[in-house]
Amino acid sequence: MTTPWSDLALTRHPEDPRDPLRAWDAADAYLLRHLAEQGVDLSGSVVVVGDRWGALGTALAGAGGGAPTLISDSYLGREATRANLERNALSGPTLLTTQDAPPSRADVLLVRVPKSLALLEDQLHRLRPAVHADTVVVGTGMVKEIHTSTLQLFERIIGPTRTSLAEKKARLIFSTPDPSLAPGPNPWPHQYGLPDGIGPLAGRTVVNHAGVFCAEHLDIGTRFFLEHLPRATGARRIVDLGCGNGVVGTTAALTHPGAEVLFTDESYQAVASAGATYRANVEDGTARFRTADGLEGVPDGSVDLVLNNPPFHSHQATTDATAWRMFAQARAALAPGGELWVVGNRHLGYHVKLRRLFGKSELVAGGPKFVILKAVKQASRARARRQ
Repeated sequence: MTTPWSDLALTRHPEDPRDPLRAWDAADAYLLRHLAEQGVDLSGSVVVVGDRWGALGTALAGAGGGAPTLISDSYLGREATRANLERNALSGPTLLTTQDAPPSRADVLLVRVPKSLALLEDQLHRLRPAVHADTVVVGTGMVKEIHTSTLQLFERIIGPTRTSLAEKKARLIFSTPDPSLAPGPNPWPHQYGLPDGIGPLAGRTVVNHAGVFCAEHLDIGTRFFLEHLPRATGARRIVDLGCGNGVVGTTAALTHPGAEVLFTDESYQAVASAGATYRANVEDGTARFRTADGLEGVPDGSVDLVLNNPPFHSHQATTDATAWRMFAQARAALAPGGELWVVGNRHLGYHVKLRRLFGKSELVAGGPKFVILKAVKQASRARARRQ
């Protein structure tokens, strides 16, 4: 990536030579070029929200200003940032998560517009106290990511807002802080009651922090999964892989008393949601909550049951790379005879991947849109073939 200050070598995390997606896009480049062309003073407190793979943070670390503070909801994004800084022999940025206390002052606030409008709302509310009348506030995103509702959030929480002309399908957002604004309280996290007919969690409370999938209601795929989850399997070590708000793992905890449940997700918002949902519904249980790249670091052969509703998007890009990695991690973590249960859209063809990894898979339940598949780790199965 060529920036106004240097050329950078950037990759996503985890590095995969088969992944054709870049670690930066036109929105990142547009923002960096604007900062340089306008001579924005970067010597003060620079805060970057939502930098996806470290392109903005790495570029600003080499721009000759102060060390920026980077706030991210993504474990993979943070690991990519660390790797990209090291790859380019740069240091200095402070890395925070969306669950950490935000900086007390922001002289320059740069916002990479997230896919989730709720996450944008939450982060603008959290950073509003750090913004002063002279703060330079610039957002960036691809044209398809910036909507009227996006601009209205900046307008309501920060101040008067306008957009730039589009360049290479990217656009900038300029917001002028208005100290007299009273945007009201931050509405996140959000709670709602679960519907009937979904098993032990029916009528109970789920907690969603901003940005977690389906914050206002239970999505139909998860509902279908909850209606068919395995019960009383004898599993003692259960994983909710890609846990989101934790309803799947919490249900498993209620149907498997005495089992240890590991909730894991790459989103800090998701893991916080899962912890809150679990504590609201389970009085006596054993659970661990982990923000990580799936099951990376979990000992091989240490798990009896993995429950998984894999994502098939990486920001705006459609990809099966995450699902493939989750399935491979699950197979490694499962003990012989252990089971992986997966729910997914019928058209995604997950049975093909599971057959390659496990030798075969079983259809547990199917509907017009979703299927639930089960794969069992065979003791005699040779090491899974690589894609």
